[in-house]
Amino acid sequence: MAAKLPTYGQIKDVAWQKVVRNTYGKSIYKSLYKSYWRTKFIKPSSGIAQRNYFTARPHPGAGIGHQMANWIAGYWFAKQFGLQYAHYPFSSPAWENLLGFSHNETDVDTLVRLEGRKKIYLPKFDEYNQADIEFIHRIIESYSNEKVVFVAEQDQFYHDQYGVIDELKEKFYINELYHRSKLTYTNDTFNIAIHIRRGDITSGRDQNSNLSMRWQDDDYFENVLSNVLDNLSLNKPISVYLFSQGEKSNFASFDRFKNVNYCLHMGAQESFLHMVYADLLITSKSSFSYKPALLNKGVKVCPRNFWHGYPQTSDWILAEENGAFDVNLLATKS
Repeated sequence: MAAKLPTYGQIKDVAWQKVVRNTYGKSIYKSLYKSYWRTKFIKPSSGIAQRNYFTARPHPGAGIGHQMANWIAGYWFAKQFGLQYAHYPFSSPAWENLLGFSHNETDVDTLVRLEGRKKIYLPKFDEYNQADIEFIHRIIESYSNEKVVFVAEQDQFYHDQYGVIDELKEKFYINELYHRSKLTYTNDTFNIAIHIRRGDITSGRDQNSNLSMRWQDDDYFENVLSNVLDNLSLNKPISVYLFSQGEKSNFASFDRFKNVNYCLHMGAQESFLHMVYADLLITSKSSFSYKPALLNKGVKVCPRNFWHGYPQTSDWILAEENGAFDVNLLATKS
């Protein structure tokens, strides 16, 4: 079968993202956006101020963890800039329905088609750079009397993804009965989920620093799991569910643990749901387990060194590079 040719829109996206990568941080970058020139030459017109919207597109070519980071950034920055969030659907209808993030939100297409709002594209900004933030505020204010939807640049970064954790849970758990119908967990066991990132980072990590920063040896996960099992005091049996890619023989060192279920060929959505609904979740350096951790109501044991932040609450336990963590923090979870 012949390979499917990219659409004009996909070619345009790729070309534009290359321009962004090559110019971001340079003096010319912001001037590539029409919204930049708006602040230079056009003053807000008189009239009634509009309640405008902000959105961010989940990257259609990325994994679901990456796409969720985009969506969360859009939701967060909408609040920071005093705007209403406009829902930008996920590229997969299946994930769109599973996550439920569109609940009580108006989507971008509706705002553009039915309300006649214009899309205004914003340059990428550094959330910790006050000059950048003030510049975005100036753009927003320059459109205060027009009906628009501000669109963040693709992959606009937001570090502390947990800033909208309550809203995420409220939307997601509306479908809890459906979610639980997909689980293999039993109520009479304490269910531990452990995600070991392999697959995309297994080859080439020695030559690629972007891949090597995501790699963790099996020793790390074995040490975390040992510390958890040795320090949990429960009145029910424990089941361990290991989520990764590969064959069972690749994880032979975990055979020393009791009641390990190797979920190596489970689908992405089913794996995601099992991590969300685990009583205790051990994450890896991966958005694919970090995002379920944001939704999980149990205990999370996570690598301290990660590119997103963690809530400073008792249900989040941070582990060092060797898998060690303060086991006393488990005392109240037993």
